[in-house]
Amino acid sequence: MIVVNLDVMMAKRKMSLSQLSEKVDITLANLSVLKNNKAKAVRFSTLEAVCAALDCQPGDILEYVPDGAGGTE
Repeated sequence: MIVVNLDVMMAKRKMSLSQLSEKVDITLANLSVLKNNKAKAVRFSTLEAVCAALDCQPGDILEYVPDGAGGTE
């Protein structure tokens, strides 16, 4: 399972969802779906914009968790 740790990076950067939405020009609703691990796919252009806005790498946001591992660290 792929877990999205967007909320962790946003907290580290002290950025709200609405601030990130403005910076990356993505709707609050779509960012919320991503942040809450409800997204089935992520466009590379979206991932690139989020990484640029948060000054991070894709691996800072996306995490692979084997089935049965019990969630994020």
